[in-house]
Amino acid sequence: MTSLADDYLDLDSLFSPEELALRDRVRAFVKARIKPHIEEWYEAAHFPLEIVKELGELGVLGMHLEGYGCPGRSAVEYGLAALELEAGDSGLRTFVSVQGSLAMSAIRHFGSEEHKQKWLPGMAAGELIGCFGLTEPTAGSDPASMLTTARRDGEEWVLDGHKRWIGLASVADVAVIWAKTEDGVIRGFVVPTSTPGFTATPIQHKLSMRASIQCDVDLVDVRLPAGAVLPDVTGLKGPFSCLNEARYGIMWGAMGAARDSYEAARDYALERTQFGQPLASFQLTQQKLVDMVLELQKGVLVALQTGRLKDAGRLRPEQISFGKLNNVREAIAICREARTVIGGNGVTLDHSPLRHASNLESVRTYEGTDEVHTLIMGRAVTGIQAFT
Repeated sequence: MTSLADDYLDLDSLFSPEELALRDRVRAFVKARIKPHIEEWYEAAHFPLEIVKELGELGVLGMHLEGYGCPGRSAVEYGLAALELEAGDSGLRTFVSVQGSLAMSAIRHFGSEEHKQKWLPGMAAGELIGCFGLTEPTAGSDPASMLTTARRDGEEWVLDGHKRWIGLASVADVAVIWAKTEDGVIRGFVVPTSTPGFTATPIQHKLSMRASIQCDVDLVDVRLPAGAVLPDVTGLKGPFSCLNEARYGIMWGAMGAARDSYEAARDYALERTQFGQPLASFQLTQQKLVDMVLELQKGVLVALQTGRLKDAGRLRPEQISFGKLNNVREAIAICREARTVIGGNGVTLDHSPLRHASNLESVRTYEGTDEVHTLIMGRAVTGIQAFT
């Protein structure tokens, strides 16, 4: 039987044996391949490309997609994988999200048969890397104001513009770039990153997501064949549907960072003595640990219910905002509180909570800020649009 310290409400009983087996497989991978090295990778601002093929073999790249070499697992299974990956580091889960929820989802749902055949099998296997170019220097929460353009020149498309905070762009083989056509319609384009005029430059001096890659992308007279356009979508519904896939994984992943931080604080409190007794024996320390357990268990329940709705085909985008807003916000609070239990030692990379808290500042911002998801929920409960 699972102890109350590890799973207070026996949430494991809500999962099937198959779901738990997948979770345990990903957890073992993170324990063996990520946790022994993550402090070094984080301090060096290094993303370990050598694990990409291993992630493919693990079956977590595009794992919620079907066909073309994709695993075709359930939404709940994908969520459990995201939770375990982010217990290692947000940068690891972000790689899986950019690859699968963003780039692969766009190609799978909106691409031509040629796009799918050419890119998806290699991406699922970790042999090819993809990125997703939506955000711009002046268009973050308001992608409709993007300035990147796509114009026709005979049989070709020509892309010009700038993108910012594009995960994996400098190591990607293919980019899904969103641009505004001459008639003002936003379209998606499949762009091999070897195309002349495509340049990706990693963003330096980050205080968050250091074991991850985010880039500035310049598009200067990038010429593409007519078939480069994603044929099955126009407008922002395309990128927004991909963002919702990523937001779904985030609500699970944030609970992984929170769980790892809680466990680090609990273990430290049991081992560290002050005034002749363990830190865990003090009332204030117990209050901190209990508050972490409360929000951690509730957050997993939120993610699980959202996943069950998704698997049943009944999930609404507004419900994804609930989980993204709540779980990331509460995860940051858990990680910060966990650091206080560890005290001064907690500001070093010997302990995970402050690393997780720093990473989650990025997670809190990307795929919709707190403010954006608050207004999405506000519109849902009042029927009034308050974005402008």
